[in-house]
Amino acid sequence: MKLESAKEIRKHSITVGFLYETIKTRLKLEPMTNVGFDNIIRDKSIHRPGLALAGYVALFTYDRVQVFGNTEVRYLKSMPLDERIKAFNTLFKFAIPCILVTNGNPVDKELIQLAADHNVPMFRTPLESTKAVYFLSDFLDDQFSPQTAIHGSFVDVYGLGLLFIGRSGIGKSEIALDLIERGHRLVSDDVVNVTRKGEGILIGAGTDLVKHFMEIRGLGLIDVQSIFGIRAIRFQKRVEVVVELMEWKAAEDFTRTGLDLSTISILDVEIPHIKLPIFPGKNITVIAEVIALDYLLKHYGYDAAKEFSKRLEIVIAQKNKGTAKRAIDYFEHDFE
Repeated sequence: MKLESAKEIRKHSITVGFLYETIKTRLKLEPMTNVGFDNIIRDKSIHRPGLALAGYVALFTYDRVQVFGNTEVRYLKSMPLDERIKAFNTLFKFAIPCILVTNGNPVDKELIQLAADHNVPMFRTPLESTKAVYFLSDFLDDQFSPQTAIHGSFVDVYGLGLLFIGRSGIGKSEIALDLIERGHRLVSDDVVNVTRKGEGILIGAGTDLVKHFMEIRGLGLIDVQSIFGIRAIRFQKRVEVVVELMEWKAAEDFTRTGLDLSTISILDVEIPHIKLPIFPGKNITVIAEVIALDYLLKHYGYDAAKEFSKRLEIVIAQKNKGTAKRAIDYFEHDFE
């Protein structure tokens, strides 16, 4: 099943200025030029332009962040200054978004000026290439990852990310509020932004506007952090189970044993999907806690439905052989 209400949003570009302002502290970036902050980055990958500096540009992926590590800098140092300038000019025939120099390597002022003349920003970081590329790739992966907005309530229950979905007014926020009161943590209510990390991980978070506010029908807006404290919230969580709240209908097919695992597709990632019928008097909060605990048991290798199925098969086999035990086996001398 695919979550039809989820519309994919994919960021196609960011500016160099946004990249600099966001990660300048983590990478300890030092601007070497003051131009080109409006340049556009359209690819989440990074590129090491060693071959391009040597003159081979047939496969030069110029629209990425260009990283100059020890190899590139020492290659340039091996040439006379006029050859370095020529090599740099080879790069600037293309619309390069920016250049990052790692390991605190020095760069000739002539080359820095050449970059400024071509509106290419240059930054320097004291971090070694491996660490700088790791931080930069992680940031770019976040920015370019597919994202979708889902109408629902997202709660961390016993460390498990439960996403409650269902029609408007069915009680998603009220269930989330009850879970918060029982010591669990709200991630987001009403609108949940879901981002796909890598190929199989979904991370849910709230919007900048709503954050940890909740709308309770008949009461209005409440601030969960102000009422319950910092322990009652978290800013992001992995989406691990989707719980769909539905009105009870006798004709509807709800699972009775749990042997048939149902999944739902969000951003092409399959997530366990539980259809939970609700009616007056049913304690959905406790059931939500049990869903989380049962999932954790399965994660550690115990599946109650499969265990019961095994026991049933053993009893049937014993009956067929005539070796089945009595239905009730009393304890010795216990006649209560």
